[in-house]
Amino acid sequence: MIQKIPENLQEFETLAAKGRQPEHICALFLCALALFDRDKDTGTAAMNLLRGPRPMTPYDAQFLRDRLRGKAYLPFAYFEGAAPENGYQPRAPYRLNVLADPRPQDMEPGYLRVFLKTAGADSPRPMKLRQKASTGQWFLWEYSSILSGIRIPAAQDPWA
Repeated sequence: MIQKIPENLQEFETLAAKGRQPEHICALFLCALALFDRDKDTGTAAMNLLRGPRPMTPYDAQFLRDRLRGKAYLPFAYFEGAAPENGYQPRAPYRLNVLADPRPQDMEPGYLRVFLKTAGADSPRPMKLRQKASTGQWFLWEYSSILSGIRIPAAQDPWA
């Protein structure tokens, strides 16, 4: 649960200091996307905090830019209360619906797959985290499904 979406790197770092639990990393990822959409450098710094020993590459930054272009709503679409009908505007406090992996036996040791639910898609989207063995902390590993197409906000949909 997040009380306020960070508006700058300092606020993000303060929020990130509250822990590296998988659910918190998922929420921080969405906050980092919102920062990235506003300011590429700030968003990249936030993403690097979540990625740990595997910082963003120019390709990673381009991937985020491409997926977020014209979709400022996307980072908010996964918080509870966000829906196409309300332009994906969740209310504070911000909560995620994080679902456990139905097939954890398919994951190699040190990795965790969780699923994020959104009203913008028919099925939950997977995210993969990796645990740093020496510290037990979780880091962002794979998240492309979160950025794949969801229903556009109703206000932007000519067929709505």
